[in-house]
Amino acid sequence: MKTNFLQRFWRGRSNYEKALFFVFLLSLPFLHAQVGGDGVGYYAYLRSPLVDHNFSFSSDFQNPNEELLKIFLVDHFIDNPITKTGHLPNFYSVGPAILWSPFLIPTHLAVFGLAHLGWHIAPDGHSWPYLAAMTASTALYGFAGLCLSFAVARRFVKEQWAFWATIGVWFGSSVPMYIYLLPAWSHAHSVFVDALFLWYWLRTRVTRTSRQWLKLGLLSGLMIDVYQLNAAFLVAVAFEVFSSYAEILAPGRSRQEGFANTLRLHTIFGGGTLFALLPTFIARQIVFGNPLSMGPYALSTWNWASPALEKVLFSTDHGLFIFTPILVLARFFISLTPIFILGLASLFAWAARLWPESRGASVRVVPLVVLFVVWNLGLLYQWQTHLLPRFGSVYWEELVYNQFRVVPAQALRDLREKLRLPGSVRN
Repeated sequence: MKTNFLQRFWRGRSNYEKALFFVFLLSLPFLHAQVGGDGVGYYAYLRSPLVDHNFSFSSDFQNPNEELLKIFLVDHFIDNPITKTGHLPNFYSVGPAILWSPFLIPTHLAVFGLAHLGWHIAPDGHSWPYLAAMTASTALYGFAGLCLSFAVARRFVKEQWAFWATIGVWFGSSVPMYIYLLPAWSHAHSVFVDALFLWYWLRTRVTRTSRQWLKLGLLSGLMIDVYQLNAAFLVAVAFEVFSSYAEILAPGRSRQEGFANTLRLHTIFGGGTLFALLPTFIARQIVFGNPLSMGPYALSTWNWASPALEKVLFSTDHGLFIFTPILVLARFFISLTPIFILGLASLFAWAARLWPESRGASVRVVPLVVLFVVWNLGLLYQWQTHLLPRFGSVYWEELVYNQFRVVPAQALRDLREKLRLPGSVRN
């Protein structure tokens, strides 16, 4: 029965969907199973309660004095940031831990089961089964998010352009960094939950039942659980809400009945959102003693009058359009990857009208996508191999020299060693 279902499912996929799947399979050897940087904080929200049965995080930060006890906040340091509840201030979000749990909990149980069979694997959350499960699940979530983004774009443009936009953003933006190199960070999960929200919102937009409003609310809460700035997607729902009340107040409508029903649906949505946010509220209460605590970020003043837009977009210190130029055409940031893909696909569809035949557009669009992808993968390789500094500005002369003179030869040598290719392939 299961085999028949899988066969029917596979036959029901388009050639472009199958191509995305094979690209994903080919990319799996480049996964790096590691927890580092911000990923320590995200992963700790699963590992600490699962293994240590607490939220102390004492086994997660190898050097808390350096990693947490001196958190840089604009113009001062916090010398002793232990919270009033006696915990290390893990201010990272709990959403990734929620999404990892269906994979890591069975892994934890399997490690204990294997111990009874004579296997010696540390059930500490840091050994290879845990890292493999975390990395694999992150890759699956990232791929699912890309597929959902592809499905959203396909609603508005030809499947051909949705496909190439997906490939372009997949490998021409910051997305591969957080799927393959930094899987413990939250951004691949953001791609998934944001795409799922957008896909479901579009799917139910015309006529949405009470149950669908509840599901949309749960998805909204999960988005914020994963990354607080994902709340930007709620602008879509806010527009619907205000539009519905404006329509009720229009002349000639039965205001009382329409208002009551609309308010009921929106209350269901809000209740679903708050329910999905309970893990965040509970974790904040335990760690900080306040369910609404924002952690150390709340101690610094946000300078709303100076958003530093130019530096964010064009700085040599990892500026968005400098390091991922394909996003000049697509716009927005990594949490809005579904919008990236939709924007890029729409641009391709518009450009296709400039040529009478689809082939004429393809021979121009595809090389452009490949060019951006190669450029971005070269930068990722430089970052991973420390040819570029991990932090701070870069020198253009060095960056360009590495891209054209160092990266091709060194990357090919590393790839041959990784895949154990014979010397004839290199030649």
